[in-house]
Amino acid sequence: MNTSQPSRPDTPNPRLHRLLNAPIMPLLARMSAPNIAIAAVTTMVTIADAWFVSRLGTTALASLAIVFPVQTLMLMMSAGAMGGGVSSAVARNLGGGRQREADATVLHAAIIATGMAALYVLIAGVLARPLFALLGGRGEVLDGAVAYAQVAFGAAIFMWLANTFAAVLRGTGDILRPSLTLMIASIIQVGLAGALTLGWGPFPALGIRGPATALSIGFAIAAFFMAAHLMSGRAGVRLQFRGVSLTWPLFRDILKVGAVACGIALFTISTILILTRLVALQGTAALAGYGLGNRLELIIIPLAAGVGGVMTALVGTNIGAGQVARARRIAWTGGLAVGAVVGLMGGVVAIWPALWLSHFTADENAYAVGVEYLRIVGPFYGMFGLGMALYFATQGTGNMFWPFAAGTFRLILVGGGGAVAVLAIGVETTGLFAIVAAGLVCFGGIIAASLFGKNWRDRTG
Repeated sequence: MNTSQPSRPDTPNPRLHRLLNAPIMPLLARMSAPNIAIAAVTTMVTIADAWFVSRLGTTALASLAIVFPVQTLMLMMSAGAMGGGVSSAVARNLGGGRQREADATVLHAAIIATGMAALYVLIAGVLARPLFALLGGRGEVLDGAVAYAQVAFGAAIFMWLANTFAAVLRGTGDILRPSLTLMIASIIQVGLAGALTLGWGPFPALGIRGPATALSIGFAIAAFFMAAHLMSGRAGVRLQFRGVSLTWPLFRDILKVGAVACGIALFTISTILILTRLVALQGTAALAGYGLGNRLELIIIPLAAGVGGVMTALVGTNIGAGQVARARRIAWTGGLAVGAVVGLMGGVVAIWPALWLSHFTADENAYAVGVEYLRIVGPFYGMFGLGMALYFATQGTGNMFWPFAAGTFRLILVGGGGAVAVLAIGVETTGLFAIVAAGLVCFGGIIAASLFGKNWRDRTG
């Protein structure tokens, strides 16, 4: 590992100066506020989509339960994983005083986003039916999943570009503009989802295709406005198509963080997909109930990203300027704060699961499975929140070994162990959900322990 300390650049830019010198907790709070607001709006979108689809019946909820983890995977990859690689690259170049490389990174990031979107169009859009049949979809449940996926993943380019441009702006330290843009787009999405799902006013009733259509429109609006801002030259970095040489080192600078982080996201969602497939063996009602309980767990990811996205930029900038001790303090401060808040949320729903579940289903079997999931897994949400926040912070260092190891271990424990427990031993949902809880503890614990390890000490000299 390179332990050399780069010379600290002159920082006439007031924004960059704050990232390198301001008190950590007030800085994190101030910069995270817009991201937390967009995370709250994203949560509102998730809840609204589930509520609108619940008006269509239990079968539609089961369809959404199959698709939602794959949709969340695309969101995680575009916003938190590859997006984190983009933010990290931009922040480290700006922190090291390399403006030309920071500018060129924007076009390289857009090209990566386009290629990743094409993969989703093919795998989850064109091949939606075999994919979701593999994940347990049958009959009407599969038909609904395919209908949603063909729209949502067919327009994957909009989510990828919007989240990539937002990541570029966060890498410059501009948190407000991308958060505000995505927030407005999300509010538009909520209204459109209801109108297009249920046929309000002059809008057609598209059924389960409604929220997918609204999703695509919302991200298209956000991508357009952030692209225009980046091309204007007022963003601190510029999106330009002329005079930029495409080079492997700049792609590599993004991918060395983003590709590994995408692998971690894939492991996270693969774990959930395996569980979805195992629960599907218990029937449609059980699948719908698990999907509602699991949907709340997945909401933790954008909440952690609200603070974590800021931590990526702060850690990356301070690493670029050679201030690694400060970068580590940033990681602990944000990680423990996220873990405490998410842990409180998990404790509340574990004690009072009706606060969440009663809004979505009256099916007794689906409700019972959702209650069981929240009561067993909810108390351990705090460890998952801690792990996710530190995962984002670690992106800023450019070294993702331990988050990757944590994701791998969780996949083996929960996915592999859960499959053996259900298929070979005959364990029912109670035992399966206990394995899920153990996976959350291991994931958070491994990443937290890594901050005491060799990589961080070596970097600080």
